[in-house]
Amino acid sequence: MSHSATDPLNAGRDASGVRRPFPLSAVLATVLAIGIVLAVVDQITKNWAVANLPPYEGRPLLGEVLQLFLLYNSGAAWGMGSGATPIVTALQMLICVGVLVFAVRTVRSPWWSISLGLIIGGALGNIHDRLLRAPGPFHGEVVDFLQLPHWPVFNVADMGVVAGAVLLVLLSVLGVSADPAAEAQEEAS
Repeated sequence: MSHSATDPLNAGRDASGVRRPFPLSAVLATVLAIGIVLAVVDQITKNWAVANLPPYEGRPLLGEVLQLFLLYNSGAAWGMGSGATPIVTALQMLICVGVLVFAVRTVRSPWWSISLGLIIGGALGNIHDRLLRAPGPFHGEVVDFLQLPHWPVFNVADMGVVAGAVLLVLLSVLGVSADPAAEAQEEAS
């Protein structure tokens, strides 16, 4: 029994049964939409934390599991690189450009697009802090306000970067190609 291209079981596949690529426009729309929404949510939560939490004073959010603890981070992850904020900011900006170039040139998968959107959104949220928060451009401190037991204080942007990176690793381990159509074409030849 043959299935036509309009059959729901064949959705997303061409007449020969090969999965059609996720178009570039959809890749960019997904990456940018997720990135922008995450960066905006990150800034809203950071502004709330700055307006409502006293620095360096823990408050329970979910008992002892999740605390609100406002601090300002001038370094990279876990406060490393403190004092090198201009370098960290420039590196984060380069990573954003690299992720976008990778998305445009290589990615035709919705799952890869989601993971890159999370990474871009998280990076943009923290870049915003480094560029526009005190003490000044390229020296701004990142607002962190969420704390788990035995874990450094973090923010929504950090959650996006970590979730995006974990998803990328998972996709790689599961063998999900960044461009399924190109992979199918290589297998066919």
